Amino acid sequence: METFHGFVTWLNGYLWGPPMLALLFGTHIFLTLRLRFIQRYTPLAIKLSVNKDEEGHGDVSPFGALTTALAATIGTGNIVGVATAVALGGPGAVLWMWLTGVFGIATKYSEALLSVAYRQKTETGEMLGGPMYALEKGLKQKWLAVLFCIFTSFAAFGIGNMVQANSISTLVDETFHISPYITGLVLTVMTAFVILGGIRSIAVVCEKLVPFMAAFYVAGCAIILALNAAYLIPAIQLIVDSAFTPTAAGGGFAGATMMMAARYGIARGLFSNESGLGSAPIVAAAAKTKNPVRQALVSSTGTFWDTVVVCAMTGLVLVTTILREPDSFQGLQGAALTKAAFAYIPYVGPVVLTVGLLTFVYSTILGWSYYGERTTEYLFGKRAILPYRVLWVIAVMVGSVMPLPLVWDMADAANALMAIPNLVSLILLNGVIVGMTKKYLWDGELDAIHTEPEPIPVRNDEEN
Repeated sequence: METFHGFVTWLNGYLWGPPMLALLFGTHIFLTLRLRFIQRYTPLAIKLSVNKDEEGHGDVSPFGALTTALAATIGTGNIVGVATAVALGGPGAVLWMWLTGVFGIATKYSEALLSVAYRQKTETGEMLGGPMYALEKGLKQKWLAVLFCIFTSFAAFGIGNMVQANSISTLVDETFHISPYITGLVLTVMTAFVILGGIRSIAVVCEKLVPFMAAFYVAGCAIILALNAAYLIPAIQLIVDSAFTPTAAGGGFAGATMMMAARYGIARGLFSNESGLGSAPIVAAAAKTKNPVRQALVSSTGTFWDTVVVCAMTGLVLVTTILREPDSFQGLQGAALTKAAFAYIPYVGPVVLTVGLLTFVYSTILGWSYYGERTTEYLFGKRAILPYRVLWVIAVMVGSVMPLPLVWDMADAANALMAIPNLVSLILLNGVIVGMTKKYLWDGELDAIHTEPEPIPVRNDEEN
């Protein structure tokens, strides 16, 4: 087992190394240029995200689809992941992480557009979509679609479920001394209550939970930054300077080169906002929308909120707090650095961290359950949905009570592997993305109705 774990660790080092980072970030830049800096439409996209699209076809509202995607996206990476980037890449990693969010908006827009454009409607009226349908219908490469679904299904049970449940139970045990078995039981019941109702039930909960948790966390970070106001400008200057010049160890920070700042900042940013992984487009396909471009714009705001806002706030909190009391943070990394930084601000800091992690992690379990469900349905048919949901609920309990370093590492690898076929579809179908953007956005037909596909027979086990 140790040998296998060592192999997985080596594989992760390669999959999440410079080639993958270059492919992901390169795709971000390529699509940004092809779409004439689609990020300039972010204010319009935010406006569309809170408006109901009554004439559209789909299962949930655009806002419901967005918050479900955000539920899965905003997680431990926004808190612990940022701290890891700062610890390993220095304060300059915060700027590189922020830049991945800015450019990643174009990729999130593109993958959502393809998901809606190639979605299929079943005889029961449900919408099925995601990179697997773009790969099958757009590129005529079903084998890539199958690979994407296999990797996504595995990653869902790992990063989207068991390691998240373990994070909650560990935090509650350390903070409130409550047994992981009790936490696991409560979390299992809460999860079952929501996901057994399907996408509509998940979307209803996420529509209420996600705005609350994001607003609470951002407000808490704003309070901490107000307490650290004297260090805010120096922190911003340090972040910008460190992003492009080597930094020596000292002042609570480890020494880091420009390459280290870029590598860890980009890696954590990409991991946090999931732009290019192909997960969020799965739920985008369920949205009620007139045409693919409208929902693509709405979905693109997910990366804006996740990285450009939430990750940036976490980074500023960490850097300003370290500047305020540098000797207290020497040698700390990851979760330990996050906990120490937030705990330094009395009363407010620990509450923000605890509530933030609890809500972020629980919402991730809900959001990823839908991703895994849809990919499992693609592989095995509609009859696999109920058994999948039951296994998902059981996995929450298992993850709560046992350490999962190997599962985490294997899910990391699956995350990278699911991104590859999705990026292939984005690059090879970029003409479709640009063509629809021109028709519905640049030519001013944003309210035009897109022709929906004819209903297809419900997939069952025999057909698959």
